[in-house]
Amino acid sequence: MSQVEIKPGLADVPVAQSGVSFIDGKHARLSYRGIAVETLALESNFEETTWLLIKGELPTQRELTNFDQSLRQRRSLHYRLIELLKQLPENGHPMDSLQTGVAAMGMFYPQRDATNPAQRWEASLKLIASIPTIVAAYARLRQGKDPISPHPDLDHASNFYWMLFGTVPTPSVRKVLNACLILHAEHSMNASTFTARVTSSSLANPYATIAAAVGSLSGPLHGGANEEVLQMLMEIGSVEKVKPWLDEKRKADPHFKVMGMGHRVYKVKDPRATVLQELAEHVFAESSRPVLYDIALALESYAANFYSAKGVYPNVDFFSGVVYRALGIETDLFTPIFAIARISGWLAHWHEQMKENRIYRPEQDYIGKMDAPYVPIDKRP
Repeated sequence: MSQVEIKPGLADVPVAQSGVSFIDGKHARLSYRGIAVETLALESNFEETTWLLIKGELPTQRELTNFDQSLRQRRSLHYRLIELLKQLPENGHPMDSLQTGVAAMGMFYPQRDATNPAQRWEASLKLIASIPTIVAAYARLRQGKDPISPHPDLDHASNFYWMLFGTVPTPSVRKVLNACLILHAEHSMNASTFTARVTSSSLANPYATIAAAVGSLSGPLHGGANEEVLQMLMEIGSVEKVKPWLDEKRKADPHFKVMGMGHRVYKVKDPRATVLQELAEHVFAESSRPVLYDIALALESYAANFYSAKGVYPNVDFFSGVVYRALGIETDLFTPIFAIARISGWLAHWHEQMKENRIYRPEQDYIGKMDAPYVPIDKRP
């Protein structure tokens, strides 16, 4: 029997040194380049936060203005990419259309040399700017509607809302959507970020790198969790049913896991969830307080009786889906919006990986047969 200690999922195994973000799961701390994410969500905007993550420092006014303009100039997609999206099944998942669209970008835009800093930056600009366009275009095409062209006078978050609905968001909606993008922009060495670093370490072109990360994010144990949270809350149905629903689930399975609660890193409430709740209240004040939000609050309160002692608290996915639904966004677009945000973190790690790149080639602990004979097919039992 092997004596090698294997840590499933590489739990607690460092795979790279990084200066992009820091997490302290015991004290609810998350910072981007040393700045608390709560501060960025309330005071910054997605464009400035993206620059911070990729470049390592807050931009000057001139740098931010130029960056913002560069993104606005690159929002449009080649018409043949739109035609490609039109050919995809209307009942497909938007994450699959996004992965397809991002991978195809590598055939339409020539910045494929990962070793060339100028090409890396140009590809970064195009990816940040165009991913919202892909998501919004497919969302409308599958409904039989024409895509809406990007709005040159709107910021990143507002423009995405515009491309989805054809209306300019109110200030409070813009603020909460902008904050959602910031809160989801980066989260250390998670599965999709690790995927991006592994893929890029082979010097794959940037579009292939980000397409791989999108695929990793699509899983229900990663970005897909926010969709499952909303489905869970809809299954519960009302605040009054929270207690009997959870009691029944726990009776059937004492180890039952509530979707959106618990995190591999956080042992206290996710700081992103706290910020999102605060901003969501402003949106709900404009329209009405969603029933699903009240169900989420009731579930958080009752679940604390069983899970808090184990360090299991709500993470950002527990509330983000409720906020998106309140904005009129379809459930299966939640994870693509996650990708619109996380492109910043993926690219930051990609640029970092390229500085002193070495292809990932971990070892394995072989536990199979040795010196097995080859048996001709006519003599096999």
